[in-house]
Amino acid sequence: MSEILVVGVAGGSGSGKTTLVNNLVTRFGDQVSIVHHDNYYRAHDDLTYEERTRLNYDCPEAFETEMMVEHLHLLRQGRSVHCPVYDFTVHNRSGETVVIEPRPVILVEGILIFAEKALLDLMDIKVFVDTDADVRLARRVVRDVESRGRTVRSIVDQWQTTVKPMHEMYVEPSKKSADIIVPEGGDNPVALDLITGKIERHLAQHI
Repeated sequence: MSEILVVGVAGGSGSGKTTLVNNLVTRFGDQVSIVHHDNYYRAHDDLTYEERTRLNYDCPEAFETEMMVEHLHLLRQGRSVHCPVYDFTVHNRSGETVVIEPRPVILVEGILIFAEKALLDLMDIKVFVDTDADVRLARRVVRDVESRGRTVRSIVDQWQTTVKPMHEMYVEPSKKSADIIVPEGGDNPVALDLITGKIERHLAQHI
């Protein structure tokens, strides 16, 4: 397979990473595959639902990153992978998998992907979506209430106990590894044009 470009999109929870990724998918269509770090949350079948709700999901140890690294290596070699699927409503893996096909551009998305050197080493372009904390919290509340069946109280409690402190400890410092910093979320048209241009030049050279 022709050379594959791996683009990492990081940033805090609710920063607009998904919006940016979706804009790139809209632009490049079936030339792009997406690998979400969230799907690699560790399975906790040994714990009750109540115990799982009390886990810290915002630290590097929460993820089975070693599996994600292995999958990215396989994708870069032109091989498809079976990615786990995470169910946020039960705080555990669903038991299902989804096939990710190797394509000319692989988008890697997640809050902590720049905090892991093994992942960084596999990325050709590193994009950090930088958005104010109050905006990110508001977006997270809307998302988790509407699509994950959460209560506002549980979302705010989690934000204060793990999301905010882990962001300050891991996510914000990882911004220094970015090649491109996108301010004010994923709807920034100038930044989107810059990233799109880089991908287009790669595709023109290698595909």
